[in-house]
Amino acid sequence: MAQVHHGVQNLQMVANSGTYGTHQRSNGVDDGEGFKRDMRDLEELLSKLNPMAEEFVPPSLANHGSPGGGFGYTNNNFLLHNTGTGIVNGNGSAGRRKSNYSQGKRRMNSRTTMAQRDEVIRRTVYVSDIDQQVTEEQLAALFINCGQVVDCRVCGDPNSVLRFAFIEFTDEEGARNALSLAGTMLGYYPVRVLPSKTAIAPVNPTFLPRSEDEREMCARTIYCTNIDKKVTQADVKLFFESICGEVHRLRLLGDYHHSTRIAFVEFVMAESAIAALNCSGVVLGSLPIRVSPSKTPVRPRAPRPPLH
Repeated sequence: MAQVHHGVQNLQMVANSGTYGTHQRSNGVDDGEGFKRDMRDLEELLSKLNPMAEEFVPPSLANHGSPGGGFGYTNNNFLLHNTGTGIVNGNGSAGRRKSNYSQGKRRMNSRTTMAQRDEVIRRTVYVSDIDQQVTEEQLAALFINCGQVVDCRVCGDPNSVLRFAFIEFTDEEGARNALSLAGTMLGYYPVRVLPSKTAIAPVNPTFLPRSEDEREMCARTIYCTNIDKKVTQADVKLFFESICGEVHRLRLLGDYHHSTRIAFVEFVMAESAIAALNCSGVVLGSLPIRVSPSKTPVRPRAPRPPLH
């Protein structure tokens, strides 16, 4: 602030010196010499000003500012002045510096995340033409000699009687070795193995079993997809009980964005869940359902608090 006041005083001196020079010229002093002297004084004074000094913002404007953040003022009521260094002078300098840092941090995190995702994709293979009878355990066992398997995810294809899967290895070498198994007979069909274009989406860890009891529940639970929206929860329960065995708990889920629904069906007996895997491809309503072992248990709904 002292620099600003000095600058004002210096400019006043320039004005006074200009007036003094005019008086001298009127008293007969050479006009050319007086003008040159005034210019030299002006250059000397201007050279002492600090171009990096902070902008002076009157306290009334700094505290209140103009409505709407107009007339060169931000919505925070601070006058911004770019010094060319990427930092805003005045009361907004610290905020801009922090913002630049956070933006750089976000860009770095984004690049890091993308690099990690690409690395996972290179360690993953896509397997198709999988027989409906093949389980995830059997599929993973086929590739066990290629490298250590991190995850195996079998998915149903509503447009085919066969299924597809993604298998992730601990390193890229395991994925490269897995490509050599293309054409291997598994069940009744030879599987196709290709480099994957996507990574396996992780299961929300909060949904995974948290205890031995919940792991036992998973063994009795199946995950059913491609369910016709016209099919009710009672229809799903009746379908599986008439073929597989008694259903202990059932959760039918859907939304407005998807044309079909999904269900988690927990049976009383583990044998019923195994039998339910044979129902893949069976038409329920107007669509063939897809059934696979569930990775998550069906937890009882939390009771709602009573209304007062």
